[in-house]
Amino acid sequence: MSGERDRAVGALLGLAVGDALGMPTQSLSRSAIAERYGVVDRLLDGADDQPVAPKLPAGTVTDDTEQALLLARILVEHDGRVPPRVFAARLEAWEQEMIRRGSLDLLGPSTRRALTRLAGGEPPERAGRDGTTNGAAMRVAPVGIARAGAGLLDAVVESAVVTHHTAPGIAAAAAVAAAVSAGVSGLGLPAALDASVAAARDGARRGGWAAGADVAARLRCAYRTLPGLPPDELTDTVADVVGTSVTATESVVAALGLAAALGDDPRAALVTAASLGGDTDTVAAICGAVLGAVHGAAGLPADLTATVRRMNRQLLDPLDDLVDGLLTLRARARGVTAR
Repeated sequence: MSGERDRAVGALLGLAVGDALGMPTQSLSRSAIAERYGVVDRLLDGADDQPVAPKLPAGTVTDDTEQALLLARILVEHDGRVPPRVFAARLEAWEQEMIRRGSLDLLGPSTRRALTRLAGGEPPERAGRDGTTNGAAMRVAPVGIARAGAGLLDAVVESAVVTHHTAPGIAAAAAVAAAVSAGVSGLGLPAALDASVAAARDGARRGGWAAGADVAARLRCAYRTLPGLPPDELTDTVADVVGTSVTATESVVAALGLAAALGDDPRAALVTAASLGGDTDTVAAICGAVLGAVHGAAGLPADLTATVRRMNRQLLDPLDDLVDGLLTLRARARGVTAR
């Protein structure tokens, strides 16, 4: 496997592993996680009283991975484009399938509101006018695989505009996509983090104003503050100062901040993310996508990766072919032949 392809596969596998590791703890408080599980250093079943993923077997992924792969398929099928009504229809169909399976893990509040507006006749560029949660960022990793350089931000906006057409929504998605893209290019973690800040700054200009902190400014602060902190102080700072809610300005910054602090040890980064409380599956998924892109599939915890692939075989078996399609788009965009 070429280095670029290994890193691209790593981005999607890292997302899936983080998602599965955080599945049983999502929407729980940090204290409840500590009391029930201690440190989440292994794949766990969703408990009977898990508020979002009750009774899911250990290693099962959630909406983060499923929607990311949905987006990947659209990109490949539509030559790198994300037609808004196609995307909306696929998301609606995905939610109906989740309901059929008895899942409580459905579309997030920003996405559901936007799709309702779109179905009511509002134009795509207006439907996501108040989407400030992390939905666009959690699923954007395939865009980072498919694009690099000048066209990346346009592709991010196209993937986000229907549901998260706000400054924080697009800035957060752009930060994740840029970090993944730099990682796939083999530029290393420092360059990926630098790219995330620049993309967040530029992405904020492409969405409507929404009250709240600036994603790029919060990322710069996290990257200065978090690396080098002792483990207990690191988790306290991420949980209590950065925040782990579904708001894009919290959970996305937490995920990328953990990548900055623990990026040399993907297992430690993902275990920390899954143990923090709040939107743990998304924090761990985004962190995993970035570190998988930087380190490649071979750099992810092999035991966790093997279990997640086995437990989600139907969803993840096509992953290698999807990556080949995304890399073909990437090569075409930069004017070279994919190998």
